Parts: sequence; C-alpha cells; structure tokens
Amino acid sequence: MSKTPWTSDDPQPGDFDPELDDLDPRLIERLAPNPDATVRIVVDLEGEDAERLERIATARGEKPREVISDLLRGADRPAA
Repeated sequence: MSKTPWTSDDPQPGDFDPELDDLDPRLIERLAPNPDATVRIVVDLEGEDAERLERIATARGEKPREVISDLLRGADRPAA
C-alpha cells in the first residue's frame, strides 16, 4: 500500500502545497520550518458538554485539557 502525505509518518516539504494553494491566501501564514514546533488543537464546548467536562476535571483535581488528553489516550488503546 502506498503512503500519501496524509497517512505518512514522515511528510516531506511540499507534500501539502497543492492543498495550501487551493486555500484563501489571507488564511495562510507560511513560516520557515521549525523542528521544535508543536501543534495545538482548540476544542470548543458549550452548554451541558462544557459543564460536564468542568465537573469531571474538578472531581479528578485536573484541568479540562488533562481530562481530554486522558480520554484520547484511552480511546487510542487497542480493545482488550
């Protein structure tokens, strides 16, 4: 099975250029490569879901981001 940039564990410079070229240039900021860069994903919750997350975090003595990280790690484990 051939890998694509979307599934490769080692995408190369330029792999996503065609997709970036299709986007509105006002939405794109091109930066020099940085091997120390990190990715941050913002999760937007409202209403009962937000209240539920706050309740769980408080009960665990954790921050909401820690609860979400635990949930993601648990969901990524193979089933027993």
